[in-house]
Amino acid sequence: MKENPGNPLHLTSLNHVSLLCRSIEESMNFYRKVLGFFPIRRPESLNFEGAWLFGHGIGIHLLRALEPEKLSTKNEINPKDNHISFQCESMGAVEKKLEEMEIDYVRSKVEEGGIQVDQLFFHDPDGFMIEICNCDSLPIVPLVGGMVRSCSRVKLHQMVQPQPQTQINQVVHP
Repeated sequence: MKENPGNPLHLTSLNHVSLLCRSIEESMNFYRKVLGFFPIRRPESLNFEGAWLFGHGIGIHLLRALEPEKLSTKNEINPKDNHISFQCESMGAVEKKLEEMEIDYVRSKVEEGGIQVDQLFFHDPDGFMIEICNCDSLPIVPLVGGMVRSCSRVKLHQMVQPQPQTQINQVVHP
């Protein structure tokens, strides 16, 4: 394998996100019904309660917390908190669906060079935050060299670090 200083571990993609949860069933229902993930086979050698789901090119591994009552609960939706983000086709359709499902969310905007990115943030049943965005309209601009690219066309091995220049505006929707 050829040495690559921009990708020293030779990473190719994000494989999965692992989340502790109080109820495997409740979390599975959320990720299936709200985000469109589907259950997949989990190795039988795993000797703890959990479930694996897959969708949108990524896995979600749900792990039942050993002491579910000790998991912290989050009521405030804070876009600056840990989260996973999904690109969508229509922000209007997502917002309408969240309202139909009576899921509380916060709307936010990022503006850069005349380009506006819309974001919606909400929690899963255990307080882990989900972002839905139209981030593909915001170009990824390397700090040094390289070409400007859109999010959907980025190849990690061709990139240097992206430049974070954003302004955030928030609107809360109960």
